[in-house]
Amino acid sequence: MWLAWWASWLAAAAWSDRAVKRPATRHQITYRLLAALGTVLLFGFFRRDFRSEMVLWRTPIVLAWALAAVVLAGLLFTWWARIHLGRLWSSSVTRKADHHVVDTGPYGIVRHPIYTGIIVASFATAAMRGTALAWLGACVMTIGWVIKARLEEEFLRAQLGVDTYGEYARRVPMLVPRPERKRSSIPGGQA
Repeated sequence: MWLAWWASWLAAAAWSDRAVKRPATRHQITYRLLAALGTVLLFGFFRRDFRSEMVLWRTPIVLAWALAAVVLAGLLFTWWARIHLGRLWSSSVTRKADHHVVDTGPYGIVRHPIYTGIIVASFATAAMRGTALAWLGACVMTIGWVIKARLEEEFLRAQLGVDTYGEYARRVPMLVPRPERKRSSIPGGQA
């Protein structure tokens, strides 16, 4: 699933408008290195004897299939976000010519649904692999995505306006959806 997602993600890179502004490359190095290191740890793209990797558990087949469904759900969530964002999407932090805050679809659930989907899929993959290195990889990747999300938000506040982006940030959580709060039917009552 991950390979199919990655290949399709790369193939769709051309479906994006040209950037008119981006932060300095040096600001983007940290999250890129953490994402790469996390990927290597999560998937075990290194020479090793599996017996030398600290196995925490062997995942039963039924649980493995359930976790595969969670991976798929996370990756589909990223695609929903990317399609919804349309030509404003970019693999790096950028501003497009007609850039604006998108606050509908998955962007009404969390401000960074692509990162959320990748994080969910990463932790489900780590649970499926059941190794300490896979869990470390998912954690390292998550730190990278949080750093990227914060850089993106700082950049978009400067580019789109503190009030515009700030209002969106107050309404919609960054990475973890929060349950909807029901309003009290009592006038002046608390939710």
